[in-house]
Amino acid sequence: MQADQKQVTRLLKTARGQIDGILKMIDDDRYCIDISNQIMATQAILKRANKEIIAAHMEHCVHDAIGSEDADVKIQEMKDIINQLMK
Repeated sequence: MQADQKQVTRLLKTARGQIDGILKMIDDDRYCIDISNQIMATQAILKRANKEIIAAHMEHCVHDAIGSEDADVKIQEMKDIINQLMK
């Protein structure tokens, strides 16, 4: 993985901590909207981590594949991931 591992790891650990907090909120029978807000905050962090990984993939793997036999494969991978993100 070419992404900044420290940054991605920090984001994912933050999301994990938020998920633990959400589970506690559910156990404590907290207000639904508060729980939903925390879920959305966690989703935003996961999106940031994914953005870091995808950007690094384009900067390294896709860039390196341009002009090689792997270019079509890497382009298709990017199309597939963009389709998943747009759902």
